[in-house]
Formats: sequence, C-alpha cells, structure tokens
Amino acid sequence: MSVEWAVQATEFANCNCAYGCGCQFNALPDKGFCEAVAGYQITQGHFGDVQLDGLRAAAVWHWPGPVHEGNGTMQLIIDERADDRQRDALVKILSGEETDEMATVWWVFSAMSPNKHPPLFKPINLEVDVDARRARLEVPGMVQSSGEPIKNPVTGAEHRVRIDFPESFEFRLAEIGSGTSKTTGAIELDLKATYGQFAHIHLGNKGRLN
Repeated sequence: MSVEWAVQATEFANCNCAYGCGCQFNALPDKGFCEAVAGYQITQGHFGDVQLDGLRAAAVWHWPGPVHEGNGTMQLIIDERADDRQRDALVKILSGEETDEMATVWWVFSAMSPNKHPPLFKPINLEVDVDARRARLEVPGMVQSSGEPIKNPVTGAEHRVRIDFPESFEFRLAEIGSGTSKTTGAIELDLKATYGQFAHIHLGNKGRLN
C-alpha cells in the first residue's frame, strides 16, 4: 500500500523552449531536445505523517530528445533545512515514488530519466510572485535562475499570457513569462529568455488535487 502524500507549493520553472513550450500542447520541442530547472516553495505538505510545510526543493533535467523518448538525466536538490525523514520524503515525491502511474509531472519526468544523480542537500533561495511573473531561484555555486514578464518588442510593456490546463498533471493555471538560468555541476544549463512558468500547484499521490 502506497504512502498517502500531498503538496501545495509555488513553482517557478524555466525550460529551453520558446515561450509556448511544446510539452503543454502535445507538440515536439522546438529545439529538438528538452532541458529545464525548477524550484518549489512548499506552503503545506505531508508524506504520511512527515510534515513538509515551509521546505523548498529544486530539480534540473536534461533529455537528448523529447521527454517522452526518455534517456533523460535528472538531479534533485533538497532543502538542507529538512531533517532525515523530510529529505527522504521529498526525494521520493520528486522521484515519482509512492505515486500512481502517470499521476504527476514528477512521476513522468523520473520515469523518463533513467540517469539519476544522487540527490544533493543544499541551501535553496527561492522567491516567486506568480501574478507578477517574477521569480528568483538560487542554489549557491550551482543554480542561478530568474523569471520576469515577457516584454512587448515594440512598446516594452509587460505582456501577460496564461495556460489554462484542466487535465494537466502539474498545474491548473500557469502564468507564462521569460526565464534565464545557468546551472553548473552534473547537468549544465545556459538558458536565456526562454519559457518561464509560474504556478501554484497542488499534487498528491493520486494526481493533481485542484
């Protein structure tokens, strides 16, 4: 019998695709491959009787082709403030363990990433304002990522667009902006003004909860 878990979090993710991101529309990646970095600020969460409120996590992924073709590589980064049980819980959740098949984005990404680096436990600085489409994610010495609104190329005004996704296994509604990220270590990313996603997520072991 699987462990019952649920996580409410604020998410910022930056992938290498153009602002539309083919994954959200059952389309192939515009650059032929996929890579991304994401950060999560948990507002409320539990894994069985393990409380996860207030903790943070991040992840970096790379696939040589579309995600669904697999052979990806992933690196989890867990908040160093978490105790041993919380660390174990977050690694399992973000690795798709104790989760129904295909139920969450973490299950899918993990299933499509047979190359898993050992999780790291580090300080994670994360600020996300979903409505303003602004974010900053930092893992000192490893991840520098930021998000901002897309700008109108003629007027410079902030452009607002959202993805409304009733059947998504990640979010119900996401604000879309521009992300820039640089990561070092096992998976090196260098993204400039590519797809940025800002969302409130609510996931559990059986799938999305809102």
